[in-house]
Amino acid sequence: MTLINREETEALIQEVLEVYPEKARKDRAKHLATNDQSLEKSNKCITSNRKSLPGVMTIRGCAYAGSKGVVWGPIKDMIHISHGPVGCGQYSRAGRRNYYVGTTGVNTFGTMNFTSDFQEKDIVFGGDKKLAKMIEEIDQLFPLHKGVSIQSECPIGLIGDDIEAVAKKTSKEINKPVVPVRCEGFRGVSQSLGHHIANDSIRDWVLGNRDNDNSFETTPYDVAIIGDYNIGGDAWSSRILLEEMGLRVVAQWSGDGTLAEIELTPKVKLNLLHCYRSMNYISRHMEEKYGIPWVEYNFFGPTKIAESLRKIASYFDDKIKEGAERVIEKYRAEYDAVIAKYRPRLEGKRVMLYVGGLRPRHVIGAYEDLGMEVVGTGYEFGHNDDYDRTIKEMGNATLIYDDVTGYEFEEFVKKVKPDLIGSGIKEKYIFQKMGIPFRQMHSWDYSGPYHGYDGFAIFARDMDMTLNNPCWAFVKTPWAASDDAETALAANA
Repeated sequence: MTLINREETEALIQEVLEVYPEKARKDRAKHLATNDQSLEKSNKCITSNRKSLPGVMTIRGCAYAGSKGVVWGPIKDMIHISHGPVGCGQYSRAGRRNYYVGTTGVNTFGTMNFTSDFQEKDIVFGGDKKLAKMIEEIDQLFPLHKGVSIQSECPIGLIGDDIEAVAKKTSKEINKPVVPVRCEGFRGVSQSLGHHIANDSIRDWVLGNRDNDNSFETTPYDVAIIGDYNIGGDAWSSRILLEEMGLRVVAQWSGDGTLAEIELTPKVKLNLLHCYRSMNYISRHMEEKYGIPWVEYNFFGPTKIAESLRKIASYFDDKIKEGAERVIEKYRAEYDAVIAKYRPRLEGKRVMLYVGGLRPRHVIGAYEDLGMEVVGTGYEFGHNDDYDRTIKEMGNATLIYDDVTGYEFEEFVKKVKPDLIGSGIKEKYIFQKMGIPFRQMHSWDYSGPYHGYDGFAIFARDMDMTLNNPCWAFVKTPWAASDDAETALAANA
């Protein structure tokens, strides 16, 4: 089935909803929509950022994942303590391929796991003393670290450990920042609130550290990259383009980023925001307190890269505007060659996405540069301002789904029959066993970078390598097997 009009898409949504009891059907109906580009606001068609239904499978994460796994974890020269039982720390360690430069255990600690390893007695008697002792020992073992963050897990919020008091006390003792982050997993409906809480802790405990320090020499072209986690080297590819157009990247959050870079960010002239969902809060704060404007950008695929370079340049003088044009022209032959090579192999192929952060909308342009069409997209933990940005990127009558359940996603895929799915690790092997080419779009399936012109060449190669892999000829989809069985049954009748 190929969805071609609104009626067919709406009929598909109703068909998928029929299996639910009435109350669940009414709730889930609010989260599934047929795209309409004429709408200015997505709240007229879809509901988001609501609690998942108990008993219905979701692939969301928790507030701790949003803070430790996304915002704070990649800051490389700090030690991030998972305060609570060992499991959360272990399963959030080094999972997102946030590349960094440095020597582990000396000036970088991103792949190391620090946990207070709560036991029953800690729940009963509290973990404040244990946490303070731990920070003291960490400072002795790793004296070159630049600071500590305390990422609290669920039990901490339940028993009421005063991590703020511990942070203030130990910060004075070790003479380095110690940042408490109240990101207990049960807070909010998804990892999204963890992003917000992490941003608030940066605002309250870090960002103002150099407000009265004018020793840093600024230039008119200072910018900060915010919301790039350097997955597979993404931020490095982005940084090349910004610096070639004449800008000076003072800070990079938080992939391959440092505490000092965050402290210097209030001194830049423009904040460049890549992942809106995770870092719009702190960008808005800096605009209000320091008067620093911010602009979203998209470095997936040459069309969006050129749009973004020109948009960024519009905040500066002719030198930077000329620099943007020079960069676009410099790489033109390179990206034209990538398109010439891969477009004939990918033209007309249809893609369904279900990811987090910025990807459900940002990668659409990169697929379109290769002649592919995104026929369905959705967010794990998006808000309506994410969908506001998405309805203009997607074609009319395409599917949009929020916090889609495993059942709904599988049924949509069976009916729409996309040529490629881009989603997370939890979905990967389900769809591969269904015989559908799949790319893990949270961490680029162990590949990358995908940002910038360098990344576009890798993106195109990976999509071709996945989609046109001869292995798919040996996997039979369940519906194809069913069709064959029905044909055989009819022939024998």
